[in-house]
Amino acid sequence: MVSKRLSRLEGHRRKFMAVIDNTPECERAVHYAGRRAKNSTGGLVLLFVIPEGDFQQWLGVEEIMRAEAREEAESIVAKAAQKVRESIGIEPEIVIREGSATEEINRLIEDDRDIAILVLAASSAKEGPGPLVASIAGRSATFPIPVTVLPDTLTDEEIDALC
Repeated sequence: MVSKRLSRLEGHRRKFMAVIDNTPECERAVHYAGRRAKNSTGGLVLLFVIPEGDFQQWLGVEEIMRAEAREEAESIVAKAAQKVRESIGIEPEIVIREGSATEEINRLIEDDRDIAILVLAASSAKEGPGPLVASIAGRSATFPIPVTVLPDTLTDEEIDALC
């Protein structure tokens, strides 16, 4: 069970969260979440989760690998944030965590009680809609807030018309 959302209380604002995973479809989710945030005077949280388990080396090598992964994550999220600033005109919050994507999404939702909607985008690739969307559809992952799933075929203009 999730803690009570605070986004409607005085001094708070509803936040939309998009997960940055360096896939083409995540751009759709970021654009939609950003537009919804701007149009509702809310906030936008961009989350990047560095997969766990890739750093099981000797301590010195592990620290270098972890630092490189963090640097890459910061670069990817910075590009997404810059695009939001330029195309939508809002300043997103950036969160980078390490671990399981599903677990870290749930932890962030619990930590930031203003996050009210998770926005994901499905892939049209033959491999399937993407791991997060597939986990929701298969019910192996449940999130304690509403989840909006966008088709990746929507253009920015079509998204703007929806928001």
